[in-house]
Amino acid sequence: MIRLFSVYFPGRTLLLALTEGVLSVLTLLAAMCVWFGRDVDLAILYDHGLLRVLFASTVCVLCMYYYDLYDSFVIRAFREVVSRVVHVLGTVCIILAVVYYAYPPAQLSRGPVIIWMGLGGVMVLAWRRLYVSLIISSQLRDRSILLGDGPLAAPLADEIARRPEFGLQLVGYVGGQRTIQGLHSALPCLGTIEELSEVVQREEVSCVIISMGDRRGQLPVEALLSLKMRGVQVQDAPDFYEALTDKVPVSSLRLGWLLFSPGFEISQWILMYKRFASIVLSILGLIVSFPVMILVAAAIRLDSPGPVIFRQRRIGKGGKLFTLYKFRSMYLKSDDQRPAEEDDTRITRVGQWIRRFRLDELPQLFNILRGEMHFVGPRPCIPSAEEECAQKIPFYNQRWTTRPGLTGWAQIKGGYCSTLDENVERLAYDLFYIKHMSIGLDCLILLQTIKILLLGRGAR
Repeated sequence: MIRLFSVYFPGRTLLLALTEGVLSVLTLLAAMCVWFGRDVDLAILYDHGLLRVLFASTVCVLCMYYYDLYDSFVIRAFREVVSRVVHVLGTVCIILAVVYYAYPPAQLSRGPVIIWMGLGGVMVLAWRRLYVSLIISSQLRDRSILLGDGPLAAPLADEIARRPEFGLQLVGYVGGQRTIQGLHSALPCLGTIEELSEVVQREEVSCVIISMGDRRGQLPVEALLSLKMRGVQVQDAPDFYEALTDKVPVSSLRLGWLLFSPGFEISQWILMYKRFASIVLSILGLIVSFPVMILVAAAIRLDSPGPVIFRQRRIGKGGKLFTLYKFRSMYLKSDDQRPAEEDDTRITRVGQWIRRFRLDELPQLFNILRGEMHFVGPRPCIPSAEEECAQKIPFYNQRWTTRPGLTGWAQIKGGYCSTLDENVERLAYDLFYIKHMSIGLDCLILLQTIKILLLGRGAR
């Protein structure tokens, strides 16, 4: 696993993106060789030809990211890959056509581009087939075991089974007398805690993940230290689960882990950066979006009776209440305390459109400018829902340690929350963000948010 922007990415997925970038360049060069023949060296070396090739290839890789072709669950679904590759090729053609029309010096000849589309599409699909066969091969994955059958053992086993691109194969666990049964996997018991060293040697294990529920007086410290000195990786289950899922394991969270785990240290520099960025970006956002806000306000006024701006009390930093502003998207006197649902009858005709593209959130730029919100942070909720969750979900009030945001890690990962389990999931992502708050993570969240907005996903 490789850590970028405070988030762990599978090294094999990053390698896939890198190799496909190289493959894109090579297939475009091959297309130019076919088209220009012996004069290909002049086409590449003359008038920045190589830079044009790199630009077109970069557009292709970015479109593959845009269509989620590096998502864990898309990678293994070949039919879905084929469909999305077709979308990528069409989008690349449109983007290049627009760029070449606006800036002719960047243009490549039409012939090589057409050949590249066909050749590149076939090569990417063939490479994807080979890649999937490699990542699911047990011979190319590190053999791992769990130490203990605590509450995090089954969820961790499921995540490892679902994510072969991380290169791990769980062969079982040590320290129990039963089979750990998860939703996607079943782990047999390989021996007792006292037999840990023998099990590691017998099963050729390269990684031990500690998933014991109660460690007091049971953790085999000397055996683990000896294994570590022999080159075996020793990982703590909560940290490992966090790296795999990008969320904190709320269901098995311990106060000691929150206290001593790295992170959860919000420096003054980060707070200064977030406030400065909030002021600058909100002013720019208000200037750029002002014509759109005028059109949206007029459409709301013409569509249904009632005020243009919807005001609602929300919980902010430290549990303090503030007034959140949105464009009204529901009929007047609707039950605005209940979360929006699919095909919600409370939503107006204009409201459906502005919610789809999140235009109803634009007035929150004033909340950001006033210092009540940041651009990135946990989403603020109504007091009644927050108080109910705080009573039923441990550590829930930790969401209030930072200012809420217009977008957040939980929003790009999970979306809307209407049930208790969904709120537990949201807390897991929000705690991850609070723990790893950084400029890089904020930039990643904003980039992902833009992609979600362009694709029109998750709106209700």
